[in-house]
Amino acid sequence: MSQFRSPDAFERRNNAAAVKKAMLEKFRAATQAPELESKRQERLAIAQARAERQAQRDAEREAARKVREAEEARLAAIEAERQAKLQKEAEELAALEAADKAAANEALLAEQKAKRDARYAARKAAKKNKKRGY
Repeated sequence: MSQFRSPDAFERRNNAAAVKKAMLEKFRAATQAPELESKRQERLAIAQARAERQAQRDAEREAARKVREAEEARLAAIEAERQAKLQKEAEELAALEAADKAAANEALLAEQKAKRDARYAARKAAKKNKKRGY
């Protein structure tokens, strides 16, 4: 019966180095394959086309955003103009109402003064008639 022989550290190190070298050679051979280069070129072309499409979409999106902002600015200007017109009309209406109120107040004061003067004149006349004894 044969004895089991355990490999020493030197043999294990050499075996591991040989396996690593074989794996490296296998990898190098795979990377040198012409079909891998063609696949890489295809992936590169796809990535470039994707980037071009994305750039085109971004440009379209930017153009649409600018159009939308211009439209919003135009609508905001129209709205501001409308608000200014409404404000002016409200101010004119308030001025007219204030003038009407002032005129009505003056008319009321004049009417009250006329009534007061009439009462005063009536008292004076009554006093005069009372003095004369009529």
